[in-house]
Amino acid sequence: MKNLFEQSRSHWVRYDRYELKTAADGKRYITPGKNTKPDIYNPLKEAPGIVLDALNVGMLMMNRSPEDEVQKAILEFVTHYGLLGLMTALPTTTSFMDYEAVYLPKNHFIKAESMETEDYLALFYPFDQLDLVKKGIESRWSVSGDNMMVALTMTFINEPMAKTMSFQREYAEPYDWVAQQFKDWAFTLTTSILYYNDYDLIDKDTRNLYRMGMAAFGGIAPSYHIELLDKPTIYWDFHSLLLGIQMMFSFLLVDGEKPLRLCKHCQKVFLSSRSNSAFCSPRCKNQYNVYKSRGKKTSEED
Repeated sequence: MKNLFEQSRSHWVRYDRYELKTAADGKRYITPGKNTKPDIYNPLKEAPGIVLDALNVGMLMMNRSPEDEVQKAILEFVTHYGLLGLMTALPTTTSFMDYEAVYLPKNHFIKAESMETEDYLALFYPFDQLDLVKKGIESRWSVSGDNMMVALTMTFINEPMAKTMSFQREYAEPYDWVAQQFKDWAFTLTTSILYYNDYDLIDKDTRNLYRMGMAAFGGIAPSYHIELLDKPTIYWDFHSLLLGIQMMFSFLLVDGEKPLRLCKHCQKVFLSSRSNSAFCSPRCKNQYNVYKSRGKKTSEED
């Protein structure tokens, strides 16, 4: 993983504070707080931590943790790394503003195969609308009155319009959609781990179900180009943080040297230095053995 992304870079935007807001229809959204400041950073420098954090948020839901604990973890993740960029991740192309409508492959969140652009944008701007005019394939968007947002827009002037729009302070993502994405990633990991752990215990049909579940994991491959900086550097064009995390997760999932593992005691996802590691720390190993010993002693007394 280190060698793969050591001479790589990309960029994403995060704000210094996010909040949960409820729209008129009762749906909850995650959005930057009022007067928050944006920060441009390189998500690849956050690997593998960003992937582990995403998976562990998902594991909270897989383990049916209390909702307030899950909500806190999601907001902490978003504050650290930014929103997932669902608006640009879901359509068939990030440049959907250049088309008459938004076209969507199968996904968990929107059943329609296509939507009017205005209707699609409304899903991500439930509180404050952008100053946008859309006529056919022509789009005109202006930013004024907020020097920080103007500067941010100019920074990404060569990026697809929709991506730059998703960096604006007005942008919001449905809380339930974000939570579901974390859960999906955790489900993918547990599917992979269970498949190999239980391989000799499950029949052929069950193995095929596991394989089919894993085959559904994937996405649109990011594009890239080479930049001549102090060293030749791969620049990955992630048009959503979701896609970036998914690609980093994929490489970690197939990494034989430091495989992803679930702690046998606390169920936390960790990178193992050995293929047979069962615990994320000596403390978890000791606690597991203590509880196991107590349980064995209690059963003997009964």
